[in-house]
Amino acid sequence: MNAYLAGLAASLSLIVAIGAQNAFVLKQGLMRRHVLATCAFCAVSDAVLISAGVLGAGAIAAQAPGFLAAMRWGGAAFLLIYGARAFAAAWRGSAALRAGEGAAGLWATLAVLAALTWLNPHVWLDTVVLLGAISARWEDKGGFIAGAVTASILFFFALGYGARWLSPLFARPVAWRVLDLLVGLVMWSIALGLMVHG
Repeated sequence: MNAYLAGLAASLSLIVAIGAQNAFVLKQGLMRRHVLATCAFCAVSDAVLISAGVLGAGAIAAQAPGFLAAMRWGGAAFLLIYGARAFAAAWRGSAALRAGEGAAGLWATLAVLAALTWLNPHVWLDTVVLLGAISARWEDKGGFIAGAVTASILFFFALGYGARWLSPLFARPVAWRVLDLLVGLVMWSIALGLMVHG
């Protein structure tokens, strides 16, 4: 039980920070577009990465700086492009102010989410390297993984489905423009951090 709680706390502390993936999940929840698939994709991806980190891939990633460098520059390029699209949407105003209107297809949504998740070196560092390192002090690896995965599931589904409570605020076009502007700023600040600090 102690390992479970440690995994739960460690995962929550790392996942709560606003990032590219979380901003995308929030927007999907607000627009009520493929929310179940979005949340499930994030939770399953986290489960795979957490398990890999706790079971030893964290040490491999730490020994392969070329891999992390490729992830860093690929992720930065993607975030710059995605951020530019968010700024463009903020400039012209969103065309999808009501739930489901102009909804992107499921596969397009999952493709963007896959890039935001699997090309993001912060995701790899947090879930694989850091959680892998934190878990080293616990003998009950299964319990730690279960706690960390539980935190991921709770967070993503709360973010995706909880976003609908903000729907009255986002009935106004200006709120969407502000959200797009904030998403663009988050994407570009993460990209800049990756390019400057690694």
